[in-house]
Amino acid sequence: MAGNDSARPRLLAELDAVSRRYIASYALFTQAVADRIGLHPTDLQCLNLLTLEPEPVTTGHVAALTGLTTGSATRLVDRLERAGYVVRRRDAGDRRRVLVVPVPERIAEFRHAWEELSGDWSRIFGELDDTELAVIIGHMQRTVEFTGERIARLRESRHTEDEV
Repeated sequence: MAGNDSARPRLLAELDAVSRRYIASYALFTQAVADRIGLHPTDLQCLNLLTLEPEPVTTGHVAALTGLTTGSATRLVDRLERAGYVVRRRDAGDRRRVLVVPVPERIAEFRHAWEELSGDWSRIFGELDDTELAVIIGHMQRTVEFTGERIARLRESRHTEDEV
């Protein structure tokens, strides 16, 4: 379903430009929120990802979620722990494992601050029908997968270059 071939190059160029603006605006927004609540943007996004996990995770899983090395993930968890957003607890089922456990009260504060600072996002999507919402959701899911692959490739090529 290529559509009108004469319009496609223009639309793809427009998509490229608007995507770059979208990504930049979201990164800058994340920086502004992080500044407001006193976190590094990476820490803020890690906290965001942790709130999406159904259960507490290990620091190794934090590394996998963020694409950071285990050492960098450990330092990130240290910062979140110092800020009071998470605690480390031994896994009751496997005492060798240490879990990163979000602190419910601080997570509630985080969510409240995020909502307060981000405004009413629902108004952007409120005028769209279910089909349009499904297209956006599909695009975002594919983008998350694509970006994850690219992050892994970039980190691997950096690691390979460091070995040379």
